Amino acid sequence: MKFLPILFVSLVCLCSNAQIEKKQVTALKTSVKPIIDGNLDDECWQHAATAQNFVMFKPKNGTPERLDKKTTVKLLYDDEAIYFAAYLYDNTTDKIPLQYENRDQIGNVDYFAVLLNPNNDGQNDSGFFVMSTGAQADCKIDKKREDFSWNAVWYSAVKITPSGWQVEIKIPYSALRFSEEVDVWGINFIRRIHYLNEQYSWNYINRSKGFMTQYAGELTGISGINAPLRLSFSPYATVSNTWFEGKSSFDKSVGLDVKYGLSESFTLDATLIPDFSQTAFDNLELNLGPFEQRYEEQRAFFTEGTELFKKGNIFYSRRIGNAPVERHLVKEKLEDNEIITHNPDKVDMINAIKISGRTKKGLGIGFFNAITARTTASVRDTLKNTSRKIVTEPLANYNVLVLDQQFNKNSSVGIINTNVTRSGHFRDANVTALTYNISDKKDHYNIKGNLKISNVFDDGKYKKGYSGFIELSKIYGNFQFEVNHWRNNSKYEVKDLGFQRRNNTANYTAEFSYKIFEPNRTFNKYKISLDNKLKYLNNPNEYMGNEIELDGFFMLPSRFAFGGSIETNIGIQYDWFEPRVAGRYFKHSGILNTNAWVSSDYRKKFAYYAGATYGSRYGKNENYMAFNFEPRFRFSNRFYLIYEIFYARLKNEKGYVHNTEDKEHIFFGNRRITTLSNAIISKYNFNIKSALSLSFRHYWSPVKYSSNFFELTKDGNLIPSTYSNSHDENYNVWNLDLSYSWEFAPGSQFIIFYRNAITNKDNFSNLNYTKNLKHLFKQPISNNLSIKFIYYLDYNKLKTWL
Repeated sequence: MKFLPILFVSLVCLCSNAQIEKKQVTALKTSVKPIIDGNLDDECWQHAATAQNFVMFKPKNGTPERLDKKTTVKLLYDDEAIYFAAYLYDNTTDKIPLQYENRDQIGNVDYFAVLLNPNNDGQNDSGFFVMSTGAQADCKIDKKREDFSWNAVWYSAVKITPSGWQVEIKIPYSALRFSEEVDVWGINFIRRIHYLNEQYSWNYINRSKGFMTQYAGELTGISGINAPLRLSFSPYATVSNTWFEGKSSFDKSVGLDVKYGLSESFTLDATLIPDFSQTAFDNLELNLGPFEQRYEEQRAFFTEGTELFKKGNIFYSRRIGNAPVERHLVKEKLEDNEIITHNPDKVDMINAIKISGRTKKGLGIGFFNAITARTTASVRDTLKNTSRKIVTEPLANYNVLVLDQQFNKNSSVGIINTNVTRSGHFRDANVTALTYNISDKKDHYNIKGNLKISNVFDDGKYKKGYSGFIELSKIYGNFQFEVNHWRNNSKYEVKDLGFQRRNNTANYTAEFSYKIFEPNRTFNKYKISLDNKLKYLNNPNEYMGNEIELDGFFMLPSRFAFGGSIETNIGIQYDWFEPRVAGRYFKHSGILNTNAWVSSDYRKKFAYYAGATYGSRYGKNENYMAFNFEPRFRFSNRFYLIYEIFYARLKNEKGYVHNTEDKEHIFFGNRRITTLSNAIISKYNFNIKSALSLSFRHYWSPVKYSSNFFELTKDGNLIPSTYSNSHDENYNVWNLDLSYSWEFAPGSQFIIFYRNAITNKDNFSNLNYTKNLKHLFKQPISNNLSIKFIYYLDYNKLKTWL
């Protein structure tokens, strides 16, 4: 191997936890539960422990709280839950923003948050947010990420008074994972005063180094808990009807989600006969390049509590229930006179489970398993009028196992394995990754990386590949940097259960940045960064190109922000992937791209974002221009609308169109690509529990080729060719989702969902926008209406009903 995979070993001995001054609060056990109504007049609060003296961490760092904006928090506990009462003083209550949003949506509001870390490991917080409207949000927080896809069942209430606003919270132990042997919990409180653009914390947070999770205070006194069984059920039922091409199809399904606390620290999540019919649509785009497009996971089961499974970046959950692995081979298996009558583009999932948690000594364990159903395509012989099935995806099992050891409250090492086993002769795969992320005792420097090995078993052949990454960075102070190296070989493949765009490459990257943590007279904050990258083919060791980018972000005290970037390549660039044939490359000159954007204050009723880009290739008549505009209208605290328009034009781009069967002749075309996208996102909130939501997007991208085509020579140049096939494309995606959701009880929902969708690709690239729309609406339109009912049942409450 041509790189050092595990340089971190020499640094382990340097790592010990930085000594950060921590506040302490001792919780008292109560025999009388407070009523969660926001009034804070329960007798038990009079004897509760108190946390106060908050300090600012945004925009300034360490400034004491304002005298007229003090925050006082009281806390209690019993055998069922932890309770909090917060007094959020504010002598200008008319300025407290009250934009209604549903769960996990933080809009134009003030909020109070409790950050809990029962294992006190400095790396894994659970956040519970209560908005000034009374809405809730919850998330998992690690070093650099807040994951609001995690959901727990807990209780809160707010009340606005002449002297400010009050919050009352109950967090059941069933919402937490903890060891009864840990005497000291990590805890912090956060308050946002939105109209002042200020955020405060109880325990000081130094934004110039480390991460928020390392700055927790200490909660003591919680002991002798007779914690209840952590077991809940969420049965659901869905009925739907789809209309397409004059036909109507009715469907119904029932299923069950289960959460079970295997121990004080580990939880099992299971879904049986899952239903994802109401999942948000993907923002599909035209793809003429050699690489797969990546879309974010939208299914709740695969986004909630999955932070452990993201270690090593080899698990891409969209692979489960995606297109059948041999769907594209059906045409090749047709016999004479046969046609395809049905070829499903998705695989049904039968069930899935995940087990995750972390021991008191910091060992995180994650186990995931999913089973997908056998999928077949239907073909028919038009002469004999007979039909047969072709298996495109057999019964398959997807498995992930993670071990991640954290230490010193700022470091970790881990191993993750993914495995895909398909029945019969179909392709199987196994990938293992070793990961490390280590900071020094002062949180000044960090080294992280991974080493991955992939094994693929396909058609009686075995293929083994590797990939490695290492990065050294300075993570404190105004000036920061990171340098890294990444390399993989030609046999490295993770696409069965991971995401991969390319292999057989090597990159060297260095990024330098300067940013401020304290506002000055001109700027609230700013960051300037310079990024440099060298790209090589791994085998043979061939130079591919380089990238240099200067980027800037600036925000004024008024919350008006602006920025931009300049990106270029120096010298000749060698693209080894655009030709789509191994061993061949396309040679071209570098580009110069410039970008600029502005963004207004989103606290105002009208706000906007606007950006523009222009780029050109050196010495060529190839250029790119784009602009986007996003006005935001908040008509009231209940109703808002966001409109997004994006326009781009790429002129005289040279790109791959075809190659001969023997791969000796590769043809390129000269094309003009236009893209126009219009989108609307709107919501009307009846209250914090129910809302009517609209998501609309029309994406249009026509591609027009000139009549002159080219052939790629062995030395990477283009010469004129007599090739003359048509490759014009006209690509349209139309999506409209309208839904009503009502959270009628904690963890329980009633949802009515309507979807209108069209996807069409043809060669009518000469149509203007109006004629294109008329043509689009002549295509088959899919209409779907579904109703879903989910009910949350806690085992401990269920016992009292029986």
